[in-house]
Amino acid sequence: MAETLCPIEEKWSGAIASLLRPPPPLQVQEYFDQLLFDRNCSRIKVKQENDFGKGVYADGDFEEGELILKDPILVGMQHSSNKFDCLVCSFCFRFIGSIELQIGRKLYFQSIGVSANGGCDGETFSAVSKDCYDAGLSHMEEDSHLRTHENLENCASSSSSKDNIPVPKEVVDSLMNGGLVLPYSTEFPLPSAISCPGGCKEAFYCSKSCAEADWKLSHSLLCTGERSKSLSREALSKFIQHANGTNDIFLLAAKAICFTISRYRKLKEDYLKEQEKCPSANALDCSDLSLLLEAWKPISFGHKGRWWDCIALPDDVDPSDEASFRMEIRELANTSLQLLKAAIFDKECEPLFSLEIYGHIIGMFELNNLDLVVASLVEDYFLYIDDLPELIKKEAEIITRPILDALGDDYSVCCEGTAFFPLQSCMNHSCCPNAKAFKREKDIDGQATIIALRHIGKGEEVTISYIDEDLTYEERQASLVDYGFECKCSKCFEEQP
Repeated sequence: MAETLCPIEEKWSGAIASLLRPPPPLQVQEYFDQLLFDRNCSRIKVKQENDFGKGVYADGDFEEGELILKDPILVGMQHSSNKFDCLVCSFCFRFIGSIELQIGRKLYFQSIGVSANGGCDGETFSAVSKDCYDAGLSHMEEDSHLRTHENLENCASSSSSKDNIPVPKEVVDSLMNGGLVLPYSTEFPLPSAISCPGGCKEAFYCSKSCAEADWKLSHSLLCTGERSKSLSREALSKFIQHANGTNDIFLLAAKAICFTISRYRKLKEDYLKEQEKCPSANALDCSDLSLLLEAWKPISFGHKGRWWDCIALPDDVDPSDEASFRMEIRELANTSLQLLKAAIFDKECEPLFSLEIYGHIIGMFELNNLDLVVASLVEDYFLYIDDLPELIKKEAEIITRPILDALGDDYSVCCEGTAFFPLQSCMNHSCCPNAKAFKREKDIDGQATIIALRHIGKGEEVTISYIDEDLTYEERQASLVDYGFECKCSKCFEEQP
């Protein structure tokens, strides 16, 4: 596929090559050893291998069901369409607000014709999100609580559990603004929703610390609010709208770039402070890449490849059209990059805005493809109601049954997104894995949680399955094409034709 260099790639070819050069083995080992120490993971080790890059090995015994690892997110995001169903912290991804607010938002979006299944473009999402936000802050009349209960009782008496009758608008409003408290919802307390410090009304947080951390790491550049540090809020909105309309992996790539820019600025600020204390030290050379390379370091350890080279060919694309397909993907990435550049460009971090770097960042997420999942507390709530003693359950369902019927299958939608987990991404695949990503009841945020499926002895590699291991040999191998390798685990060796 013939490719032309963009001006940034011509100007910064050496810097781009340095950024994409795999870190030295010693640096890799030191980085992961420090990560394991920070996460208090003393019984696993990351080892570098010639055939498979990196691997995670047990440095002690694990029994079935035992926690192996909790891995915080380096860069992550909730899928745009999923935001209609789940209000979560934009930094740690735990559910926030209240059970009533979670349900009220679902019903509100449902009433105006948007949902996770239906979807909408970025501009529509921003508009309805702000409407929903404003509605949630409004106040109801003093007698609204009584009227709401009467409306729900009327719904319950006129419908069976199989009916899907929308609840009245005042019920939805009352759920969102606290006018209605559902039976036993206090058994599922959630932290209050804290607004974005930049005023965008699109990002919310579970705590001030999460809001501040996200602002410092990336959101200050990606916020569309009045206090945004982007170059152009209008340009940023166009980038977000394009990503929501094409592939929201661009939003994740933008986060990675903003994360690196923010780290670079902090490193430079600290360096200049040291210069003031020690004027005799060498002056900072803006052409020196050392600060940018240091800022990029956490991203540098992820396995990468150009997105348009490593993405699997879709089933509906004829092999004879592969070159054209990959060129279209490259052009799509370039369009996204130009929109992002207009919004957040930083001259001192110019190499990050090359198509080569952007393509490799997207490719890193494509090749690692780690799901971000947090179980739905709304589902847990309705299961709790269903498990109550019969008489108590019957009384509670006068209120809850019409709401559950109105929600339909959407009641159980969990928080879903994509993230890069530094340690989980080092775990190799097996079709007969000895561990799996599994959220326990107490795992309420977006961290990756890895649990042992069986006894794992010291020195044994910890493996997970990237796919459904119950598929046939042929189906498994086809599914793994997306990851760029052919599985040769013991199960595949036994089942291969």
